[in-house]
Amino acid sequence: MDQIQGGKRRSFYGWGYEEDVVGSDELQWFEKTWSGLFKVDRFEPAPMPVESEITLRPSRVTIPTALRGFCTDDRHERLFHTWGRSVHDIAKMIHRRDFSNPPDVVALPRNEDEVAAVLDWCGEHGYSAVPFGGGSSVTGGVNHTRDERYKGLVTIDLRHLNKVLEVDKVSQAARIQAGVLGPDMEQQLKPTGLTMRFFLQAWEFSSLGGWIATRAAGHYATNYTQIDDHVESMRVVTPQGRIASHRWPTSGAGPNPDRLFLGSEGALGIITEAWVRLHKKPTFRMATTVHFADYEKAVNAVRVISQAGLFPANARLLEREEARFTEAGDGTKHVLVLTFESGDHPLDPWMKRALEICGDFGGEWDTQALQDEESQRKGSAGNWRNKFLRGPYLRPHAIARGVMRDTMESCVTWDRYMEFQAFVKQRTLKAIREVTGRDGTCTVRFTHVYPDGPAPYFTWHALGDKSKLVEQFWAIKSAASDAMCEAGGTITHHHSLGPDHRKWYDKEVPPLFREVIRSAKNTLDPKWTLNPGILLDR
Repeated sequence: MDQIQGGKRRSFYGWGYEEDVVGSDELQWFEKTWSGLFKVDRFEPAPMPVESEITLRPSRVTIPTALRGFCTDDRHERLFHTWGRSVHDIAKMIHRRDFSNPPDVVALPRNEDEVAAVLDWCGEHGYSAVPFGGGSSVTGGVNHTRDERYKGLVTIDLRHLNKVLEVDKVSQAARIQAGVLGPDMEQQLKPTGLTMRFFLQAWEFSSLGGWIATRAAGHYATNYTQIDDHVESMRVVTPQGRIASHRWPTSGAGPNPDRLFLGSEGALGIITEAWVRLHKKPTFRMATTVHFADYEKAVNAVRVISQAGLFPANARLLEREEARFTEAGDGTKHVLVLTFESGDHPLDPWMKRALEICGDFGGEWDTQALQDEESQRKGSAGNWRNKFLRGPYLRPHAIARGVMRDTMESCVTWDRYMEFQAFVKQRTLKAIREVTGRDGTCTVRFTHVYPDGPAPYFTWHALGDKSKLVEQFWAIKSAASDAMCEAGGTITHHHSLGPDHRKWYDKEVPPLFREVIRSAKNTLDPKWTLNPGILLDR
């Protein structure tokens, strides 16, 4: 019952499969870039962990006969399910070989009845249960509690609930099991000519249920941005029973039950399937990059585009330093990656109007890219996209060299944005200097834009002490998060809460509403079996 998907086994400490290797050319580019940034001659990478050298606590749980067909205490499964993929998770695995709190059992249910059976077993014996989709969490969302009141730890991996069950081509929607990963879902939808087109950086190794449980954001920079915009209905298994919402385009009949589970992060129930909205596969596409000398003018251009009802599929504004690091620019101009796509009609009028707006604010664009898709793939936008998608694969190699590269995102209204981004960057850079004793970087881009505000996505780099990397990371992360909330932004736009963001979530959520969620938890999960520490403390 090994952790195998498509004949390949996932890496227990890194991103992707065991056979996925970062090439020497890519690593040389990485080392050259960051040695210049941190003014060091060379790096001394720590060795990557090897499964045989890890000391793993024996399982404290005996799997009952009725569950042995889909539950396991396999060593690799337990290692793989110990941590998520945040900087501090990976640092613990690489620099400390810390696998001290693994799940005792990994359940691999094949249907709802088996999900319910595992929850009943956990509740009866006082075990905690953590739902698991693709394991791409960067906020501790799949990590187990250390609360000693729980006599055992069980991970419920939904990888076998991976089917597109039904497609309604007339309404452009599909009923899909929650454990399906992004590529597998799109492959199953391909014959229909429809697509969910929900492409996020973790798309390869994240699941539909994970997107819903964490209120993820996907491909579209405007209009259909959040998973909320795609969900029609869902089925959820809770320790107290099952909940199935009705499938309608919308309803005005009281509070929507789906909204309770969107963003619940597995604390209230396990999402097993959902009806989701689909789109026609794009057959028309136009893309280009626009360069701006003045950042505030670039921001205002994107604001006007977002308020014009044009709905570009991509409107990612890269600050000049962000563009330089990702080879989307030379560092002299701010770069807007602008894309329109449709499965119905040509896009010339939409692109023309968006570029007119950019021109009003001093933007200059790549006219060749508008006519030539090859130029789009090889130009600034293509370089940025390739670096963006390769980021998770490079993360363990960065951490092995003591390089912390982390991201944090927020959402804020347009009127506060310029002061907001300046304040967050200043506080983050100050923290990097104080914590590591040397300068680092903090850049920003837009991932999604709304008529009333952008979603700024910050990326910071710091070179730390490998023996203290976890503590140094948290000192910088905390200072940056404090700054985001102090300046009036939310703690996260799409990376979820997990235990990592709880401190700041508790400050931004109304206290009385938190008690409403606590009441829901006590009703649906009275023994607090599911994901303790997520959303609420016991």
